[in-house]
Amino acid sequence: MKNILFVASECVPFIKTGGLADVVGSLPRYFDKKKYDVRVIIPKYTAIQEQYKEQMDYVDHFYMDLAWRKQYVGIFKMEMNGVTFYFLDNEFYFSGMLPYGEIYQDIEKFAFFDKAALSCLPMIGFRPDIIHCHDWQTGLVPVYLQDSFQQNEFYRGIKTIMTIHNLKFQGIWDKKTVMDTTGLDAYYFTPDKLEAYGDANYLKGGLVYADQITTVSDTYAEEIKMPFYGEGLDGLINAKSGCLTGIVNGLDYDEWDPAKDQMIDFNYDARTFRKEKIKNKKALQKELGLSEDEKKFMIGVVSRLTDQKGFDLIDYVIEEICAEDTQLVVLGTGEEKYEHLFRHFAWKYPDRVSANIFYSNERSHKIYASCDAFLMPSLFEPCGLSQLMSLRYGTVPIVRETGGLKDTVEPYNEFEDKGTGFSFMNYNAHEMLGCIRYAKDVYYNHKREWNKIIDRGMAMDFSWGNSAKKYEELYDRI
Repeated sequence: MKNILFVASECVPFIKTGGLADVVGSLPRYFDKKKYDVRVIIPKYTAIQEQYKEQMDYVDHFYMDLAWRKQYVGIFKMEMNGVTFYFLDNEFYFSGMLPYGEIYQDIEKFAFFDKAALSCLPMIGFRPDIIHCHDWQTGLVPVYLQDSFQQNEFYRGIKTIMTIHNLKFQGIWDKKTVMDTTGLDAYYFTPDKLEAYGDANYLKGGLVYADQITTVSDTYAEEIKMPFYGEGLDGLINAKSGCLTGIVNGLDYDEWDPAKDQMIDFNYDARTFRKEKIKNKKALQKELGLSEDEKKFMIGVVSRLTDQKGFDLIDYVIEEICAEDTQLVVLGTGEEKYEHLFRHFAWKYPDRVSANIFYSNERSHKIYASCDAFLMPSLFEPCGLSQLMSLRYGTVPIVRETGGLKDTVEPYNEFEDKGTGFSFMNYNAHEMLGCIRYAKDVYYNHKREWNKIIDRGMAMDFSWGNSAKKYEELYDRI
């Protein structure tokens, strides 16, 4: 039996700001329970809903040295879906309505959390063979483990894995403050360890000291070796490329299932989508006040409205995208200029553009179930979950060939009868527009081919079971 501990800053269903939470909350359920005991440890944020707090049991508490101060650490636990979750309590660090605040506060908060996560292990009676750390917030776990914890027999021989969910976020702050906050020796703050470009970098520390590094798709693992995607760490990634693996995230196929989804108006599956999917489209057109015309090509977008997601490309050719035969449905919040852009076009073309500048889980399910195509022109995309959802719901993805998008969407090839979506390669607005027009041409003039693209997309399996097998192989290798 191998003991595995996931250490992370967020986890569904307790607290979520992005895809990281989906991975940490879903993946542990899919390991072979006979061979792997996988548990999860996260902060006990005050923002966690009461219904979950009520199910937590108090385990123990202790006081821990963090540099020059002593801090209280409370330990709570609960079981859910056969997985044990631990929560570390300290109201000074984990109060507030959001898991993250100003970076200078987060730097201290996660130094505390990382050290506490290691310190509490003897008390919960769980000695992991492997600690699996996620993103910069847990970057100090491998560092602390190499440091003071080595004096204790209990910790010797524990291996670590560092998973990069998005290399853009690294946990960077000035060196002097971080030395003072973490209590780590000056020895660790050199260019071959935590120091990067004059500052201290949590993620870099984790990458330097981890036994293995993973990231959330094969293509992204290759891309981050290049300066354009490497965010200043491409040199280190290349140096450690021998222990770097890309494993695509999965999707919770129970939650995202058009045959059983409670949030959509008409359920359907791979056999019945030709008749039933269109009913969802009409229902959404009615709900959003768009012209009720099932023949119009409907494109969906569910995303943070930021440059990373390719919205500057959409901005450039939006007038051409919103042609008379097309409807555009957008859901999400983000940079003001893009919020205004979609509001403006919804005002200009109320019958064909719907701007939902907020986030709603229910509305997102309806968009995946109703639209004909789903647009994701990202500048970079470590994994991406929206394209997996749209494939599952028979909504044809139109994506840029980067990161996880390239790994999960096979471009349509009319000569070989292959492909599950449409893709373009260069980060170029007119190349994207050409791709949308090509998709539209197939939709209007080659309906049989379009339906075959949907058939192939809905037959793909991106459930968590596949990802779990690859992680199991990695754990066994270590």
